[in-house]
Amino acid sequence: MNNSFDDWNRIKKDIERKDKIFTFKVREIYWLKVGKNIGYEVYGKGDDFLRPVLIFRKFSKESFLGIPLTSQIKQDMFHFEFKAINKDKINYAILSQIRLFSSKRIKVKMGKISNKDFEDLKIKLKELLYL
Repeated sequence: MNNSFDDWNRIKKDIERKDKIFTFKVREIYWLKVGKNIGYEVYGKGDDFLRPVLIFRKFSKESFLGIPLTSQIKQDMFHFEFKAINKDKINYAILSQIRLFSSKRIKVKMGKISNKDFEDLKIKLKELLYL
């Protein structure tokens, strides 16, 4: 059996005990401790199970709707291509993996998406959800 689920469970317990709350805003991109998930759900990589996530909608200081990102080229209806402000690397928002996250999962800020790209992303997400 794969020990990554056991490793993630240990990290998840530490995250839950975390007291520090990060201040975050819509359009910002953070490295989050996403974890080891099931089936086709996206998961984090490395020792901390990290993945970049775009803050799509803030619900409170403790929770937000986030869209996980990938650097793998994905040009289809389920992905949105953009370049983060002041970064040279192309990112792809995985629209089909949008979900609620706790701010306790935030590790460090990575960047931000431009206003124009964010507006275009919202249009593409609406098209995906309301086909």
